[in-house]
Amino acid sequence: MAHHHLDLARSAGQTELASRLAALREEFSLPAAFPPEVLAEAEQAAASAVDLLPVNDRTDLPLLTIDPPGSTDLDQAVHLQRGSGGHDDGFTVHYAIADVPAFIAPGGALDAETLRRGQTVYLPDGRIPLHPEVISEGTGSLLPGVDRGAYLWTFGLDRTGAVVSTTVERARVRSREQLTYQEAQRRIDAGADPGSTLALLKEVGLLRARLETDRGGASLRLPEQEITATDHGYEILTAPPLEVEDWNAQISLMTGIAAAHIMLEGGVGILRTMPPADPDAESTFRARTRALGHPWPQDQPYGEYLRELDITRPQELAIMHAATSLFRGAGYTAFDGDTPEVTVQAAIASPYAHATAPLRRLVDRFVLATCLALENGEDVPQGVRGLLPSLPAAMKDSSLVASRATNAALDLVEAASLHGREGQVFDAVVISAPSPEQTEKARSQGRLPWGEIQVEQPPVLARFEGQAEAGQRIRAVLVTADMATRTVLFRVAGQTPPPRPAEVPGGALAPEDHADPVDWPHQG
Repeated sequence: MAHHHLDLARSAGQTELASRLAALREEFSLPAAFPPEVLAEAEQAAASAVDLLPVNDRTDLPLLTIDPPGSTDLDQAVHLQRGSGGHDDGFTVHYAIADVPAFIAPGGALDAETLRRGQTVYLPDGRIPLHPEVISEGTGSLLPGVDRGAYLWTFGLDRTGAVVSTTVERARVRSREQLTYQEAQRRIDAGADPGSTLALLKEVGLLRARLETDRGGASLRLPEQEITATDHGYEILTAPPLEVEDWNAQISLMTGIAAAHIMLEGGVGILRTMPPADPDAESTFRARTRALGHPWPQDQPYGEYLRELDITRPQELAIMHAATSLFRGAGYTAFDGDTPEVTVQAAIASPYAHATAPLRRLVDRFVLATCLALENGEDVPQGVRGLLPSLPAAMKDSSLVASRATNAALDLVEAASLHGREGQVFDAVVISAPSPEQTEKARSQGRLPWGEIQVEQPPVLARFEGQAEAGQRIRAVLVTADMATRTVLFRVAGQTPPPRPAEVPGGALAPEDHADPVDWPHQG
């Protein structure tokens, strides 16, 4: 009988969760179904896909794709081989990007709708796509075994992984195989053929990572929280990123850097920019690394320091989370004529552009079309050039909505996974704790200070109250898991509940200063 009541409670909880997830679309004003005229235009373009294929045939290239499980909107396919022009000890990298511009008529209904949407939003109960599925998961996607149009980038690299030549062309391509990151990692670990794309992806990825560190760039390696649908509802899975994700991301970064240089040399385009960390943020981060027992050496590049961190160790995981304070202020900078004042994406330590995910992100389509025209010595089409100034605001708005919606969904699923377990004790690692100054400021404003913990099982990031230090393993009591407010709160076990500010009924939580969404191309 007890099991029966438990099953009913779980069923009711999952029903409430499904209802609240569905309500997020209205709460964040996410687009609903595509208007009929947009669908009609997309279906007409898809029906003409064969006619839209480039004459230039590169289906000889044995390309493959590497994406998360279940992906059908495949933006990129890659092939690597040894040798590059006069560099026999170098490499050639072919990187095919979905030919989305071929499907979009400038000034048409589909063009306008993508400008309104900005990007695909991924939620646990389904995606809100940038393009109708007939394009994004059909004729525009680089699915295996079928001919597709693509923007084919070809890079010649020397033996250090440095780019010595770049070309971009429209071409007909055919992916041979669709792999997940897990499958690709297993094959590489099992000893992929030394001359295969997978083996060379590791070799080139490591070389490019070394170059990234040498130029002063860095990447964040944080455990990803992934919401997965199961037979029993939604569950949260977490795991450190696989090495192949970083190696694959290095190819995307290389392409984005090349695209930025093409546009800067051509005097027109749109860059992804980010200012360097301000001295105060860097000083605070250095102090955190010392407090956590793994100080950042003064003469060590921060990219090298971050790559050395072992995020399976609590203190070093806390440092990696703290490093997000150095990755703030990313945006887009359009230019036409004059070189913009800011051209560098500071985390990458180079000019950079988003160019490799046109099925899922609006700006990439414009970057691809701009680069192709400039590389061929042609004028950038007015339907592209004329819209560049409007893209930074469009991307900023859509990114903000997408970030808020996906964070709300994660908060909701976390609350659902813990609902009904109030009073239970969990093992956790402290990710961040409020400083005495933050505590005093919060209390003076009638708010409760809080820190953040990584609960081991279920794997959720959550707020906690009480005294503890970052990097410390603790036992934490669940105080609240409320789906209605999407709130999860823990307290350090054995500690007396802190006094609630009298002027705020129930005591309000002091908000944390969150970093901008990390600008790193693992996500496309």
